[in-house]
Amino acid sequence: MGDKGFGDKGSGLTYAGAGVDIDAGNRMVELIKPLVRATARRGADGEIGGFGGIFDLKSAGYADPVLVASTDGVGTKVKIACETGRHSTIGIDLVAMSVNDLVVQGAEPLFFLDYFACSKLDPETGAAVVAGIAEGCLQAGCALIGGETAEMPGIYQSGDYDLAGFAVGAAERGSLLPTGNIAPGDIMLGLKSSGVHSNGFSLVRKVASHVGIDWNAPAPFEPGKTLGEAVLTPTRIYVKSCLAAIRETKAVKALAHITGGGFPDNIPRVLPKGLGVSVNLANVPVLPVFKWLAQAGNVAQDEMLRTFNCGIGMVLVAAPKDAAAIAAILQREGESVVSLGEIVTAASGPQVRYSGSLDLGR
Repeated sequence: MGDKGFGDKGSGLTYAGAGVDIDAGNRMVELIKPLVRATARRGADGEIGGFGGIFDLKSAGYADPVLVASTDGVGTKVKIACETGRHSTIGIDLVAMSVNDLVVQGAEPLFFLDYFACSKLDPETGAAVVAGIAEGCLQAGCALIGGETAEMPGIYQSGDYDLAGFAVGAAERGSLLPTGNIAPGDIMLGLKSSGVHSNGFSLVRKVASHVGIDWNAPAPFEPGKTLGEAVLTPTRIYVKSCLAAIRETKAVKALAHITGGGFPDNIPRVLPKGLGVSVNLANVPVLPVFKWLAQAGNVAQDEMLRTFNCGIGMVLVAAPKDAAAIAAILQREGESVVSLGEIVTAASGPQVRYSGSLDLGR
């Protein structure tokens, strides 16, 4: 019907015409280079642009290291960042979810790589996300040594993006956690969270929709902030404080990162068979955001405990004689520490048992 062939002048198809802009990707790389350089540490030079990132374990000071790796994303929290146009902190969440999983094994995070996928790349948005990733790496003491940016029109909707992160850490051989000497009577300490962190956001979004509140409306639980700003509070990174406690006391027996699944799914991951934990829920410092979620969504206590951290983002296990010294170091490093309970025998039944109730404000 008169259509020109692909070989005719002016009719050739292009990658940009198909929705992928290589020039935009190159612009983003230039924008993020100084952010990456700022994360340099011993073992990494902080440069990007090659086909792979390089890290020198010997230069980092390890004699006989064991490598530990972790990967994660930020779930549907990224949807709120996209809908509100707030992109500066979601990268901190990305780093936190992986590096917190490394430190619970006694490993020091060494380097991080990210994967950023979108429909159409906006270099400034991408750079804002990477700025958060770089900030998270600085908080964790690891280097951002590479990543990937992918434009995939037809896979993602316009304006959306997704993130994945990959962290690698190291520990000297024989020093990994948990130790093999966890015993009944050991104390469990809890470290306060900064907010919802990066789990349960499908329920957060459902509650907001249920009550008909917009992300730009004032947060009912945090004066001076919009709801979107408040729930986007980044995940706390516990790396430096926990490493200090591990190294200075050599008495931390186990750590558990309280992510999806809450107390009942995460604490048992570090407990030997036949042992459990008794948690005093009255000691959990329930944050205002969780009280609002429970009340606005009529969410039951058990559902709160399996979906959210409820105010505790990390737990530690130690012998009673060492608990005070460990708590003092954690507090010195800026953590808010509470006594959550103790290790108990659990030959049968649930490994996580509760006394008291969460203060959900109802």
